[in-house]
Amino acid sequence: MQSREPRELRWSILGLGRFGRIHAQTLQHLHGIQLHSACSRNKTVLDQYATELQISRTTTSADDVLADPEVDVVSIVTHWQDHYQLAIDALNAGKHVFLEKPIAASAEQARQILETSHRADGLLMVGHICRFDPRYSLARERICAGEIGEVTTIHAKRNLPVAPANIRLGKIPPLIGDGIHDLDLAMWILGRKPRSVFARNVKIHDFTYPDAGWALFDFSCPENSTETLVVIETHWGLPETTETVIDARMEITGTEGTITIDCSQTGLHIASANPRYLDTSYWPQTNPPGYGILRTELEYFADCVRTGSEPTIITTEQACDALEMILLAQQSADQQELLLINA
Repeated sequence: MQSREPRELRWSILGLGRFGRIHAQTLQHLHGIQLHSACSRNKTVLDQYATELQISRTTTSADDVLADPEVDVVSIVTHWQDHYQLAIDALNAGKHVFLEKPIAASAEQARQILETSHRADGLLMVGHICRFDPRYSLARERICAGEIGEVTTIHAKRNLPVAPANIRLGKIPPLIGDGIHDLDLAMWILGRKPRSVFARNVKIHDFTYPDAGWALFDFSCPENSTETLVVIETHWGLPETTETVIDARMEITGTEGTITIDCSQTGLHIASANPRYLDTSYWPQTNPPGYGILRTELEYFADCVRTGSEPTIITTEQACDALEMILLAQQSADQQELLLINA
């Protein structure tokens, strides 16, 4: 007798904005997932994207989604300062929760989400997408295998032209918005937290937050006398003529070799009146959306939900650590002082 296919996971989007739309497009093309509904407080944007994506069930109240017994999983793709209450409410409602990074707006909120997830029936995963990028995971495997010896320095940058950046700089500082990716990757690669941080802001335009943040983390390990420095550069004020989708690179130097990861060259360049590179890795805008690292990440969480397995590629504890450390970097930049970390 043939076993029956498990029923589709019914998934809802909380926060159908720019990135929520990309989530929805990706979910619509995943096997075994039904895009059940979408929510946004901005009814104009909600109606526009719901019409485009042919989503029939919409609401401006997250409570409607969380009270719906048909919904199995929610993606929380709202403003980062709204993550806390939505994540708590969704977990308490028994939903499985995919929560975009950063996990919350404070270390205390993040730890409360973690504690709530331990008591909840549903699973929680925070969307640190770079852990699903094979370029970074392969680099980590070679480093853990000892191929370049002890890591002495990491220089990571994740920079954007000012045109898309001005949309973000009213919402979140660059270090917290993008620098958290590279800090999380550094902690993942090195297997430890930093001991101190000194950071600085650079303000070019009159946005709410500074255009750029630089942070120097000391990851030195007294136990084996290894000195390791990590520099994170996050600049959202590159000239508008900059052609890259995102200038993201990481250079890792060890005692016996080096590793360079270059995500800025996408392999697809348009030479026209509007010269630019197109994303070919993370969520390429193909029709239909057939692949991408976001798809891999969402498929992984869907498999965790189906099997009842806690996510291990990124744990909630690690997401809390990443937020806590990057908030200390932002504090250091704001205060212009060195901060020691009790790791």
